[in-house]
This record gives sequence, structure tokens and C-alpha cells, in this order.
Amino acid sequence: MEILVFKTDIHNNTEVEAISPLLETLPMVSRWNVDLYDIDKILRIESEEACARNIEAVLQKAGFYCEELED
Repeated sequence: MEILVFKTDIHNNTEVEAISPLLETLPMVSRWNVDLYDIDKILRIESEEACARNIEAVLQKAGFYCEELED
């Protein structure tokens, strides 16, 4: 299991609910959450088959900023 971490511009629960169906349809995503209290609005994704570029593309297409944070 791999954990991917992304900086986003998701600011509230309404926006979290908006991305939920998008992330739920991605077969590589096992679990996910957004830390709305973090300054970078961190999206964490647990994945067996990590593909950060696909996740970034899905969120960006929906109108959200999403950039993978690397170690």
C-alpha cells in the first residue's frame, strides 16, 4: 500500500463531497481524506497502484488545484 500526498485548494466539506464521486470511481484508490485544517489542504490517498498524475488530472478537470507533494 502506498500513500500519496497532494496539496489542493479544497476549502470545505461541500468541495470534499464534490470530489468524492470522482475519487470513488478510481479503482486504484483504496481510501482517501482531505485535511481541511492544514494550510495546504492536504489530500491523502491510499493506493495499491499509485498513479499521481491520474489523480491530479481528475481533480484538475473538476476545477480544483492538485499537486503531488514529494518527499
